[in-house]
Amino acid sequence: MNTHDALPDLDFPGHDKLVAAIDAAVNAGDEHAVTAALRTTLCGMIRDREVQLPQCVHDPIDDHYARRELYRSPGLGYSVVAMTWGPGQGTPVHDHCGLWCVEGVWDGELEITQYELLERNGDHFRFRAAGGMHAGPGSAGSLIPPHEYHTIRNASNDAVAVSLHIYKAPMEACSMFVPHEGEWFARVAKALQTDQAA
Repeated sequence: MNTHDALPDLDFPGHDKLVAAIDAAVNAGDEHAVTAALRTTLCGMIRDREVQLPQCVHDPIDDHYARRELYRSPGLGYSVVAMTWGPGQGTPVHDHCGLWCVEGVWDGELEITQYELLERNGDHFRFRAAGGMHAGPGSAGSLIPPHEYHTIRNASNDAVAVSLHIYKAPMEACSMFVPHEGEWFARVAKALQTDQAA
């Protein structure tokens, strides 16, 4: 599993079109302008039949959701990661370590729940669910710190879901929040691995 030795850059149908569209959006201005432009871009790219992600992103991994980095911009620094969610796979409450992110559903359906941070006491955080949604193909949302706490889950019993995530920079670690007591969660640092993409 993984490796950050070389910048990933897989070839797939529509690769150059996708990268050019993301480059243009990332140059849109401040983080609010960038994420708004990326949401629009990503929705368009998901519906664009000329863009087809590599076949590997449709293959789930039994014991964890897959993270496959498809592209890392050498000039602009952003990272494009495809995630593959087997039936029932999901994340705990987590953050994005201060990085903005735009996430779009490529295939299947995902259940996304946002969390509001109410209070903090050292490594214990008090959260409350602040709304959720079922997102289907072609939908996209963005996270801008400090509003970055959320969970993602494939609620299907039999279908695989695929999502595409564009991060301000490679996300190689995050904080996970483990239920502790009531609305309180304990923070656990987590190094993020990427799975082989081919």
